[in-house]
Amino acid sequence: MLRALIAANLPFLSSFRRDLHRHPELRFEEHRTAAAVAAELQNAGYRVRQSMGGTGVVATLEGRRDGPGIVLRADMDALPIREKNVFAHSSSCEGRMHACGHDGHTTMLLGAALLMKTLPAPQHDVHFVFQPGEEGGAGARKMMDDGLFDEFPTAAVFGMHNWPDLPAGEFGLRVGPIMAAGQRFRITVNGRGAHAAQPQLGIDPIPIACAIVQQFQTLIARHKSAVDPAVISVCMFNAGETDNVIPDSAELRGTVRTLSSSLLKKLQGDMARIAEGIASMHGAKAVLDFFQYYPATVNTAAETAFCQRVLESCFGVEQVQGDMPANMTSEDFGFMLEERPGAYILIGNAAQGNNHRLHNAHYDFNDDVIAYGVEYWIRLAQSYARPG
Repeated sequence: MLRALIAANLPFLSSFRRDLHRHPELRFEEHRTAAAVAAELQNAGYRVRQSMGGTGVVATLEGRRDGPGIVLRADMDALPIREKNVFAHSSSCEGRMHACGHDGHTTMLLGAALLMKTLPAPQHDVHFVFQPGEEGGAGARKMMDDGLFDEFPTAAVFGMHNWPDLPAGEFGLRVGPIMAAGQRFRITVNGRGAHAAQPQLGIDPIPIACAIVQQFQTLIARHKSAVDPAVISVCMFNAGETDNVIPDSAELRGTVRTLSSSLLKKLQGDMARIAEGIASMHGAKAVLDFFQYYPATVNTAAETAFCQRVLESCFGVEQVQGDMPANMTSEDFGFMLEERPGAYILIGNAAQGNNHRLHNAHYDFNDDVIAYGVEYWIRLAQSYARPG
């Protein structure tokens, strides 16, 4: 019966998802997206809380029992990427696209919210949270700071992300860290400019910055346990404006990822020591700035086991990887999991003929996955029983 109900609504949900894909909005600019979600929820009879954490939307389905409920969360923002797809629903906004599938996440949670209004009430309140600013904006943290868990009392939190490395219809989850803690960094090496033909009269920041990049790799190889995953990636190197002048400064930017917040903190100290030491050795100065921190996304044992039971009962044991390898990408859902128990799962999104990875200019969410996501959300909400 539930699958027939979902199937009957798939044309609308697919159309809604493609409309979001055609009109992507960057972090904290999701005004059209939030308005579209709020309108559908209101038409279904929900009271809708808007503008939480900027452009966040929350609606609650009341349960049969008093007390705190559960949060089901989807993210809404797109990425500053120029889309290379040429299909009918490709981005109409130059330089912006849904390259991470948040259009699909929003649609699956909206579909669950709309259909649950027509089904018997769950035991506990279900808070449908449509979050802005996941892509580097820590929108989850902003919604929490805006009173999410106070205004909507919450016993547990649940999230889901599409995963092109898994076939459609399969799921992955694990107890403990499933995504990494991450922080971005900026390093400015301040030297002294000079004519390119007279380098001895200046302090060239470029070879100093190159030495810093090379030495960072020793942190991964020699300054931590080999069994503790970590990544330091320098992704930008900016220096100079012409080809015959040694510049005054060079800037490096990148990201550091670990599965442990304590290891992340240690590596930050090590990076500072290396950068400042190398710069000082050459008579220059290095200034480090760490920003956009995301904690590790750490699933709690009881809630992960519960999600696995729901998935296996819906889709079969063979479709669920209960010990999915952790990934070094980061997710601001980790902020929610720092304050409430919960679980974050991966839903297979591989599509034949279009299996591009996340953050790729050719990526598109696989609409065949919508039905699986809607069913999971509904079954999870219907099955959840608060401990005690």
